[in-house]
Amino acid sequence: MTDNTPAPQVWPTLRARDARGLIRFLVDAFGFEETAVYGEGERVDHAQLSWPLGGGIMLGSDRDTPGDKWSLQPGTFGAYVVTDDPDALYARATAAGAHVLQEPQDTDYGSREFAVRDPEDNLWSFGTYRGEPRKG
Repeated sequence: MTDNTPAPQVWPTLRARDARGLIRFLVDAFGFEETAVYGEGERVDHAQLSWPLGGGIMLGSDRDTPGDKWSLQPGTFGAYVVTDDPDALYARATAAGAHVLQEPQDTDYGSREFAVRDPEDNLWSFGTYRGEPRKG
């Protein structure tokens, strides 16, 4: 069987009050990989964190810049992320201080998943559901 799924080209983005702190948390708690971080001091102009199974997120420091066309409020992000071992990831995330919203559970659509908040108040759901096969 051949997998004809293209490489991920949708990159969810978020802003953070403490972007460098959030990067450390996302790496330590969830296992994101720090791929690129640009900025000086505590400011992050752009960061790319890659997810080991593919894709990733981009983030930067919250800015109060007049005319900013990419204004996102910290703590308003939510994502579902595929993982092969949600129970181990749940243990890792809670040990790192993630706030539990839903403990690991099995769903009626065949996924095992959990939900947490990060220190910036963003919502993260992790599970084994990979979505339905693409048509065509």
